[in-house]
Amino acid sequence: MRKNIGTALLAAVFATLVFGAGSAFAAEPTGIWYDHTGRGAVEITKCGNQLCGRLVWVKDPKYAKEVCGIQIIGEVKPMGNGAWDGGWIYDPERQSKFSVELTPVGARSLKVVGYMGTKWLSETMMWTRAPADLKRCT
Repeated sequence: MRKNIGTALLAAVFATLVFGAGSAFAAEPTGIWYDHTGRGAVEITKCGNQLCGRLVWVKDPKYAKEVCGIQIIGEVKPMGNGAWDGGWIYDPERQSKFSVELTPVGARSLKVVGYMGTKWLSETMMWTRAPADLKRCT
């Protein structure tokens, strides 16, 4: 009887890690993402325990030299449940930084919430995963 309880407990913990809390680990938003406009792509990488992101592709090549490689995302920390928050995102069109929350939505989408101070006044954008072999700007 005790052996069955131990096996059931172990199975429950495993299921929680794989399907519950473990999904936060599997849903890390690293990789290359097309922004919500489709005019640029940002590569999000680990920077220590945080995430950062740089512009690695622009649709219009005439802007590539001036914006390629600029840091767009920084200091984003894991918050649990797959969300990453507490960092910043730079909007080159407004030439402003905002607070940002990143939440993967499946394998192909990333919810990006930009806000100032409170999420009550926020803008939500959906980014789409770009192919890993995307030709990067230089």
